[in-house]
Amino acid sequence: MSEYNNINNDDQWTTADQWREEEKTEEKKTKKSKESKDGKWWLRICASAVAFGLIAGLVMQGVMFGFSKAGVGSTGTQLATTKTSSSSSSSSSNDLSSVSENVMPSIVSITGKFESTTQGWFGREQSSETEGVGSGIIIGKQNGKLLIVTNNHVVEDAKSLSVGFVDDESASAAIRGTDSDADLAVVEVNVKDMKSSTLKKIAIITLGDSDKLKTGEQAIAIGNALGYGQSVTGGYISALNREVQLTDKTMTLLQTDAAINPGNSGGALLNSKGELIGINTVKYSSEDVEGMGYAIPINTAKPIIDQLIKNEAIDESEQAYLGISGQTIDSSMGSQFDMPSGVYVQQVVQGSPAQKAGISAGDVIVKIAGKSVSTMDGLKDKISNMKAGTSVKIEIKRQNQMGTYKTQTVTVTLGKKADAPSTSNTENN
Repeated sequence: MSEYNNINNDDQWTTADQWREEEKTEEKKTKKSKESKDGKWWLRICASAVAFGLIAGLVMQGVMFGFSKAGVGSTGTQLATTKTSSSSSSSSSNDLSSVSENVMPSIVSITGKFESTTQGWFGREQSSETEGVGSGIIIGKQNGKLLIVTNNHVVEDAKSLSVGFVDDESASAAIRGTDSDADLAVVEVNVKDMKSSTLKKIAIITLGDSDKLKTGEQAIAIGNALGYGQSVTGGYISALNREVQLTDKTMTLLQTDAAINPGNSGGALLNSKGELIGINTVKYSSEDVEGMGYAIPINTAKPIIDQLIKNEAIDESEQAYLGISGQTIDSSMGSQFDMPSGVYVQQVVQGSPAQKAGISAGDVIVKIAGKSVSTMDGLKDKISNMKAGTSVKIEIKRQNQMGTYKTQTVTVTLGKKADAPSTSNTENN
C-alpha cells in the first residue's frame, strides 16, 4: 500500500479502530438509558456480541488506512467503502456499468443557495436568490461529521448548502474549509441529520494513485451533470500535468476526453478499477474544441484536503489580519507586464503586521506558510484559517533597480482582524 493512501493520521481522521470504540461508547450510553431490571444481563450479552464483532472485524479487515477506509456514524451502521475491480485495462460497457454501480454510492449532488444583485430601474439594486448545482465525493468521517470534497467554486459564497445522496435523500451541509487557489473545498454533514437507511446505502470512495497514470488509460467521470442527477461518461486520459490557464490562475491538471459538463464540477474521475484519480473541475469550451475536460489529480488534492479537514472554526475575536490591499497577477498579466504571478501589493496599511514585517507596495506575494499563493482570494482564504498572533513566513518577489524580481522571505506576526482599520481600500484579513 502506498504512503499516499495512508492519510488517516490519528489527529485528523477517525480510523476504523477509533470508530469502533466510538460506536461502542455510544452504544453503552444508549443501553444504560434503556436498562431495565434485566438490563445488566442484556448488557453482558450485547457487550459479548460487540466484542465478537470487533475481533471478527479486525481479523477480516486488518489495519485500515486512509479516509477511504474510515467508518462513519454512531447509529450502529458502519459505512462501506466502494468496491474496486481487479481489471486495469478493460473498456467494455459491462466494466463501465460495474464501476458505476460500485462508485455511485460515494457520489453526491450539492445544491447551493446564492444571493445575486442586479441593477434595476433608476439605479436601484435588486437582490434575488439563485440556485447552483455541483457534485461531491464522500471521503470519510470525523467526530460524527460526514466529510465530502468538492470544488471551491461549487460552494463559494453560498448562503446555504444541501447534499443529495444516492437514495435521493438529502441533508443540510456546512463548509469545513476552502482553498480557492486549488479550487478545492470540504463540506460536512452532521450524521445525526441523516437517516439510518441512507447510511446503509452510501459509501466512502476508494483512492487511486494519480502519479501512476499513463496517457491512453481509461477514465470514467461521474457527477451531477447539468443538475439532472448523477450521470456517467467514459473516455481516456488525454494528457498528464497539463498547465491550464483559467480566469485568475494557472493550474496543473489531468486532461480527459470523458465528458465533463456544468454540474460535474466536484465529481469523481476514476480509473478502470473504480479508484478516485481526480476531482473534476473544468471543461474547455470552444466551438473549435471538443472533448477537453480537466480534473485535479488526487495526489495533488490529498495534502490540501488534509489541511482543510484540520481547519477549525476560529472565533471572530481571534481571526487574523495582515494589512494589505492587493490584486491578482495571473500568468497572462504577468507576461504582459513582465511580472511574476501572485498577489501584487497595492497598499500596505500603516502600522499593520505587513508593514512591521517589511512588506512594501509593489511586492508580489507568492507563498504563505510554505503554500503557493496565486490569487488575492487564495491569500484571504489562507489567512482566514489562521489565528491572530500566529507567526508565518511569507515569500515575496521584489523588483530591484535593474527591473528584475528577487525572492525574499519575511516573517509576519499576524494581528487581530478586530483591531484592523475599516476602509474601502483595504483587505482586512
